[in-house]
Amino acid sequence: MSTPADATAQLAALAPRGIRPGLDVLRAVLAALGQDPQALPAVLVAGTNGKGSTAALLAAMAKAAGYRTGLYTSPPLGGPAEQIAVDGRPIEQPALAELLAQVTAVAEAVRPGMLTAFEALTAAAFRHFAAAAVDLAVLEVGMGGELDATNVAAPRLAVITSVALDHRDFLGPTTADVARHKAGILRRRRPAVAGWLGADAEAVVRRAARELDAPLIVAPDAVRRLERREVGRGRQRVELATAAGAYGLELPLAGAHQARNLALAVLAAEALRDAGFAGLDAAAIARGSAACRWPGRLETRTAGGRELILDAAHNPAAADALAAYLEELGKPVDLLFGAFRDKDAGAMLARLAPRARRIVLTAPPGPRAWDAAAWAARHPGIATAVEPDLRDALEALLMPGEPPLVVCGSLALVGAIRSMLEARTEPPTGTT
Repeated sequence: MSTPADATAQLAALAPRGIRPGLDVLRAVLAALGQDPQALPAVLVAGTNGKGSTAALLAAMAKAAGYRTGLYTSPPLGGPAEQIAVDGRPIEQPALAELLAQVTAVAEAVRPGMLTAFEALTAAAFRHFAAAAVDLAVLEVGMGGELDATNVAAPRLAVITSVALDHRDFLGPTTADVARHKAGILRRRRPAVAGWLGADAEAVVRRAARELDAPLIVAPDAVRRLERREVGRGRQRVELATAAGAYGLELPLAGAHQARNLALAVLAAEALRDAGFAGLDAAAIARGSAACRWPGRLETRTAGGRELILDAAHNPAAADALAAYLEELGKPVDLLFGAFRDKDAGAMLARLAPRARRIVLTAPPGPRAWDAAAWAARHPGIATAVEPDLRDALEALLMPGEPPLVVCGSLALVGAIRSMLEARTEPPTGTT
């Protein structure tokens, strides 16, 4: 028997098929595999920003409560195996390669030429979680909600973390349009949790919940107290009160936005507890919060004698959150920025530039990367320097005695920088 190709290579072979919203192909493939996606005890977590952090926090809480917990996230910082984990342990590379080989073979038989890379990976996640007999699978929606591959599940709980403009070609030009897509993960008479969405988006989600008779918990109403203080770089103490109780929580993730994500994860845990997951008590919530690790989100490292802050901010709303953190930091920073060409780099840099002493533009890895030099030429006066080669850009900036270097603009950029730093001997000074 031949050995399946490396998982990364298998997904790369499917990448030219791009993004194809819709559920029919994945449903057909899973049916042919004998896999019922609606049998998986799942939570769906959607949102423009914050969905990965909220999903990771909720999964950590469920694990701390003693539940065998699957976590599926996207996109990865490193390879695809890290996107599928059970109890915090990523799937083994050979196991993922084998699952992808099975999925793609069946897909070519039932829907030839149709399965996308994200659908293949989602199918592999469902297969892995079913084989592991998880008690709960926390699934981060890839894009939107209603037509996202993860929505083949029948979630016990739906969570919408935030709504902002992103992926306009697919989701529409207004926040109400985006909210309609995200509200597509709600299910009839199943609970839902929504974050601080803004008036237009919240109205859309409330209307969808009413039509489905779905109990909706909205954070601005449900969170009675939310206070935070830094207790060391990359860590904070959060005092939180809901209708169900009060919590004093350690959070190894920095920033006010992460305190809000924690509040959403707590509301989600409370909703699951009411739905039958009785182990999700206050003690389990506290243990899970303290144990959560979610790299690349205001993650602090040291290299070459210089402090680095790695953040996955990749759209204007996320840049706002990063800018707010830099304002709290209260010191000058340099910026190493690289974006994909379909992102609004100008809007992101408009938020971040006032807080940066120096801005160096570079290119993240991947075919969607922008042309940093061409962008800088069209927008003179923003960048201090342009270095298209990412490794050269990093090495030139690793000078001791300089202010913190903030790396942001895309998850691919942060992932590549992390890989370069891993090859160095300096340990992280704070992993968030």
